[in-house]
Amino acid sequence: MKEKIELINHLKSLLPKCGRMQVKTFQKGDNVMTYLAKRNQICVVLNGVVDLVRYDASGSKAIVERYRENDLFGEAFHPVVTNNELFVVAKEKSEILQFIYDDLEEKCNKNCKTHTVLYNDLLKLTILKTIDQNIRIELLTKTTIREKLLFYFSYLSINNYGKEFTIPFSFTDLSDYFNVDRSALMRELKHLSSEGFIERNGKYIKLLY
Repeated sequence: MKEKIELINHLKSLLPKCGRMQVKTFQKGDNVMTYLAKRNQICVVLNGVVDLVRYDASGSKAIVERYRENDLFGEAFHPVVTNNELFVVAKEKSEILQFIYDDLEEKCNKNCKTHTVLYNDLLKLTILKTIDQNIRIELLTKTTIREKLLFYFSYLSINNYGKEFTIPFSFTDLSDYFNVDRSALMRELKHLSSEGFIERNGKYIKLLY
């Protein structure tokens, strides 16, 4: 995490000098982007929170990923099968850096150094992003809601350096993130509490194991 923050901060310091990159501000609920085939856009969350959302044929919503400050997202990291399949939506006011991967090898009209920095550092950032995605895959391979919750709680515990933390989702969003029924999720949370695995007050969780 420290390495990723250092790389993104270096990138931020070079932003004013680059003519091929743009920073946009989005309000809560705004559609940040729709994933399009062959565009290869890469985005960086400078501040705020956005969700990568997919709707199936019946209109059911699933949160594929949630991105916070210093996270990367875009078509370059996800295969786009059909247009309008994936959307990125702002969960709160967010500032997003956007650029096209194919532009990295081209100099902009200001002859800035940002492209060289990005070209050299993007591999490192991509490796760090792959680690995050592997954790997401691990979560989705869990077959029961209990397994998903316990794995996710362990992950949050490690990231927060302790057994007490606040779930960074509403319970509706958490059920979409887990791709499970919200009522079933709430029942399992209640069972985990009554069986002594956790202590819960709203979204506040204390692990007892």
